[in-house]
Amino acid sequence: MDSIWAGRRHREDYGDLDALVESIARDGLLQPITITPDGMLICGARRLAAIRRLGWKTVNVWARSGISTTLGQLLAEQDDNLLHKPLTRTEEATLFAELKSLMVEDATGRQEASRFTSKHENPRSHGAATVAAPQKGETRQQAALMVTGRNAYTSLERINELQNLAADTAQPDDVQQRAREELDRIDAGESITGAQHRIRAAQALAELDTLASDPAQPAGIRDTAAAGAARLRELEDTVRPADLERLAVLAVERAKTATKKRPAQLASARLHAVEEQPREFLPVRSFVYLWDELSTWTERYNPETIGPALSGEQWAMFENAVTATIAFLDTARTARNVRRETA
Repeated sequence: MDSIWAGRRHREDYGDLDALVESIARDGLLQPITITPDGMLICGARRLAAIRRLGWKTVNVWARSGISTTLGQLLAEQDDNLLHKPLTRTEEATLFAELKSLMVEDATGRQEASRFTSKHENPRSHGAATVAAPQKGETRQQAALMVTGRNAYTSLERINELQNLAADTAQPDDVQQRAREELDRIDAGESITGAQHRIRAAQALAELDTLASDPAQPAGIRDTAAAGAARLRELEDTVRPADLERLAVLAVERAKTATKKRPAQLASARLHAVEEQPREFLPVRSFVYLWDELSTWTERYNPETIGPALSGEQWAMFENAVTATIAFLDTARTARNVRRETA
């Protein structure tokens, strides 16, 4: 037991350990904790704390080799003074995915041990205590906290989606390239939400290109898909990412249903394969996700560097965004106060 050690990334608040201690004392440790070959803890901080409370001197473990050097360094950190160069957001996402996978593997082992071990057995040194394994949300929350110090798993998983697309050779080349570009933009400080909208638009555009070039498709579908793809490329740099995604999805829908239209309708569909729709507001959940991403943006940039570096157009865009944000804040605060007064 004395050879097992944990870095500062593992949580120190283990909650109420009484039930876990009682379970281990009664049934034994049904799922070993997971460590590296040199004794560093990977998964099982609560189990380790409970075992130490029981005074055990030895315990069976899973010695897990093969974790990345970077994740090993992250988990091995003992205090803030040992921190290396800050991780980029995509590096954080890569470590999050690796750590989450290890934690899911550990949780699965606990569930299997609890399922197949008889309550009358007392193996002492095998498997996990007979308590519920962490749920999916808890696992990804723990992994995010250990990697970033924040409950930012939604943003990290969105980056993981882009990383998977960039590495997926089954995707069209344009989609893979767009995913790589979006990852670079995220590391440069741009919005993850915007990247997600743009990659979905790119996927829809690739589908339109496929439909337009497929000789097995009816002429109406090919023509409407080609018109939609051309219009999307015209709008790509001028509309908001969320609108671009919406228009792209609409263009695919119109292309796929083109042969069901009458001749006059088909001509109109080709002419207006992508057209602006009335503005639709996003749900509250989307707003919360956005501000979760932006919550620390002022810590990631040096204002003394940004001020002189921006062009006149870029500065005007920034000022307009801030002004619009303040106006939005004032309106939202008023609505919030009115609701409180009438509640």
